[in-house]
Amino acid sequence: MAHWIDLDTPAGPVRAWRADPGGIPLGGVVVLQEIFGVNEHIRAVAERFAQAGYVALAPALFDPVERGVELAYAKDDYARGVELRNALGFDRASDIVGAAAHLLQSEGLRTGAVGFCWGGTLAFLGNTRHGLPAVSYYGSRTVPFLDEALRAPMLFHFGRRDASIPPEAIEQHRRALPNAPIHLYDADHAFNRDIGDHFEPASAALAWTRTLDFLADALK
Repeated sequence: MAHWIDLDTPAGPVRAWRADPGGIPLGGVVVLQEIFGVNEHIRAVAERFAQAGYVALAPALFDPVERGVELAYAKDDYARGVELRNALGFDRASDIVGAAAHLLQSEGLRTGAVGFCWGGTLAFLGNTRHGLPAVSYYGSRTVPFLDEALRAPMLFHFGRRDASIPPEAIEQHRRALPNAPIHLYDADHAFNRDIGDHFEPASAALAWTRTLDFLADALK
């Protein structure tokens, strides 16, 4: 079962898409959007985590700036997403991540974060600032934050053909975080998104398996 809920955060009230498993939860997962809002794709990702046994919560991070944002993947949508991301800022976004995690933790759930692109960087900040085990899928804006110390297990997924995250950026991750596994795939940016040309089914399937294995270990 999946539905919208209201979430109180230090950045103000936001909606969050909540998906619950059919049985006893294995834990909680905060699902962190790309710059396109909690659209159909991100809601489907949350529901997929619920099918895997987790209570998934995807906060609508843009709500403090503009409520109800659901963008597609055209050029104009990308430009609008960048505007909203910049207007919100990383600190307010991180506060929302913490509030979403706190809600799940208040229900007795060991909780992690999984994010995509911008959300991948926010998952990293969920680790360094809120102590959440976290998985970052192609987090393209993490390098400026690599001086923040990890407080929990961390996993990274990157595509070798992702021009937004060049090899030198990945190497910076390796040097700064030698104990965090980094997986490279023969894929472009957004290879997990099953909408559009960047989807790489084999890479997405392998990354998903590794993500579930990571969560099973980190949240046990």
